[in-house]
Amino acid sequence: MATNTLDDPEGDDYSETESALETALRQLSAAATHVDVDEGVIERLKHPTRVVEVGVPLKRDDGSVEVFTGYRAQHDDVRGPYKGGLRFHPDVTAEECVGLSMWMTWKCAVMDLPFGGGKGGIVVNPKELSTEEKERLTRRFAEEIRETIGPKRDIPAPDMGTDAQTMAWFMDAYSMQEGETTPGVVTGKPPVIGGSEGREEAPGRSVAIIAREALQYYDTDVDEATVAVQGFGSVGANAARLLDDWGANVVAVSDVNGAAYDTTGLDTHAVPSHEEQPEAVMQYDAPNTLTNEEILELDVDVLVPAAIGNVLTADNASDVQADIVVEGANGPTTSAADEILDERGVEVIPDILANAGGVTVSYFEWLQDINRRQWSLERVNEELESHMLSAWDDVRTEVETRDLSWRDAAYVVALERVGEAKSSRGLWP
Repeated sequence: MATNTLDDPEGDDYSETESALETALRQLSAAATHVDVDEGVIERLKHPTRVVEVGVPLKRDDGSVEVFTGYRAQHDDVRGPYKGGLRFHPDVTAEECVGLSMWMTWKCAVMDLPFGGGKGGIVVNPKELSTEEKERLTRRFAEEIRETIGPKRDIPAPDMGTDAQTMAWFMDAYSMQEGETTPGVVTGKPPVIGGSEGREEAPGRSVAIIAREALQYYDTDVDEATVAVQGFGSVGANAARLLDDWGANVVAVSDVNGAAYDTTGLDTHAVPSHEEQPEAVMQYDAPNTLTNEEILELDVDVLVPAAIGNVLTADNASDVQADIVVEGANGPTTSAADEILDERGVEVIPDILANAGGVTVSYFEWLQDINRRQWSLERVNEELESHMLSAWDDVRTEVETRDLSWRDAAYVVALERVGEAKSSRGLWP
């Protein structure tokens, strides 16, 4: 494990297995050197407001009872209710939830949304649950953390191992206990019960929008660009297909088993995404195949790591040949890799900007739930485009005026907004 801890965020002795919390603290410390924000505010932002841990009993289909551990981390709500996903995964930890909740605080601030950061989940392998067991576990978890959440307090959303159906069960369980239908308690629901059109595609759409803007900024038209996407799940597939539709030459995409590669370009709509057919990328009839390590080293204009965290490391950062890295996953680039890529002149567009389409359309869903008025898909996409371009311009201004990397610039935008809000509200009592 990395040696860096909450008490030593500036430590230089770190490994390639740094946690989300360690990475988030490093990024906060780096951004703090570029802004005029009170040191007390910075210190407060190194710590979550609270972390709730609960035991979640589940009656299994065979009649036995098993108790799972659940968490909800709430980082900061100075700009509005906590917002962030719920994941069902065997590796969920309190520390991971805290780190991811910090990223959500910055992501919401970069997008200028009236939310703060939250994150949570249950330590469970959802593949080992029947549908009925997953429903019972979700409903009981909703009850266990009911006093912690709410449409004006903390609004969960889907994440790893959860989906729109999970959010539907969660919302129903919460509503039954509240005595009234409360669709705004979660986002990412099916549209028929208050979800938003375009929510599932939003993170990938925002990655594509930011990739397009980055290409144009560095004098390359999208229809002349080559792209490689590691991770052909919801984010990667939607980003790849939209860039393909705009004329980009998507030469490689991958899933857990490897990558399909064609220098003349793939038909991304014919490659099965993980949602359409899990682990089926290699079944696509491509002239070449690559490993997931090799796809990161392709000589392309844009590389989109959209699978998992910590895939760009000190071991492979020197081999990255892409001109621009647009982060589709959360935390795909370690701190050491970030430094190497920066020194080599590889531009890295950070996750807190690039994949922020998910939380942005979640905000739209929340507004629709509050007002009980559904938006069309066209309106959702138009509003998302507007929000992404506005955030891009805000970050680009900091890149140009302060001569910062894209990651530092995004954090500066976020930290200044959070810092100003904290200074305005003050410290109670």
